[in-house]
Amino acid sequence: MADKKAKVVIIGSGPAGYTAAIYSARANLEPVLISGPQPGGQLTITSEVENFPGFPKGILGPELMALFREQAERFGTRFVDGMVTSVDLGRRPFLVEVDEGRETWAADALILATGASARWLGIPGEKEHWGRGVSACATCDGFFFKDQEVVVVGGGDTAMEEATFLTKCASRVTVIHRREELRASKIMQDKAKNNPKISFVWNSVVSRVLGDEKGVTGVIIKNLHTGEEAELKCSGFFVAIGHDPNTSIVKGQLPLDEAGYIRVHPGTTKTDVPGVFACGDAIDSVYRQAITAAGTGCMAALDAERWLENWVDER
Repeated sequence: MADKKAKVVIIGSGPAGYTAAIYSARANLEPVLISGPQPGGQLTITSEVENFPGFPKGILGPELMALFREQAERFGTRFVDGMVTSVDLGRRPFLVEVDEGRETWAADALILATGASARWLGIPGEKEHWGRGVSACATCDGFFFKDQEVVVVGGGDTAMEEATFLTKCASRVTVIHRREELRASKIMQDKAKNNPKISFVWNSVVSRVLGDEKGVTGVIIKNLHTGEEAELKCSGFFVAIGHDPNTSIVKGQLPLDEAGYIRVHPGTTKTDVPGVFACGDAIDSVYRQAITAAGTGCMAALDAERWLENWVDER
């Protein structure tokens, strides 16, 4: 049995989750938002955010998320700091377990805003310089490296897209790939290889990120054939080896695509389970921006509100 009940439970506290909370609260749905393992989402490890509308001088990622939360709280959102460890979508109301049973919520409607996590290499210096030269999003952070040299790690379409985008700002982009051939589609390969600002280092990995209190200063590259290491100076280090959607709690209960993203009905945030909605990076493998996540969070709240009106009438 559930300890507590709510009309709407929102899982996740990034731009999508907070926006869903703001709209749900303003609709008098008294939402409960469960923050997850990283309250505020990926923006809390981002330094300067300069592409979110309304902040012409930019804003720090953690500060932006604090404002999101404050606005959601102002309209009556209740917050639960904890991690959802399981959900039961096969019953009504839906059952949401927090921290392996520390508390359990029964929800008439459920909004999944669980986000996605960038894959990292796990090498020395990488975590220490997150947001200070180390990034997993060229669209978010490329502007900070105007006329500077940067490094991109990866060999797929994502890496080629990141490298090509970075040439709009950086003076030089070096792509480091552990094999001798790229995994990217031929059109993306050709686009990158024909760009005079992009060069490639083959059969190599980055074994360490170098830096100081100001940020990244270079990387150590190891050749996998010879074992030799060399230093390459750069100001930016972009990891482009993919993202993993945080959707394990609904695996087997909701349709997911081949990469694990939640499938929603076209033009909506509705899933195949009536009353369950999904938004943000948990459904988006393409754009992955704070503003697009916030947009789908708004959609999810509106979809949930309309569904609840009809569902209550039917009861």
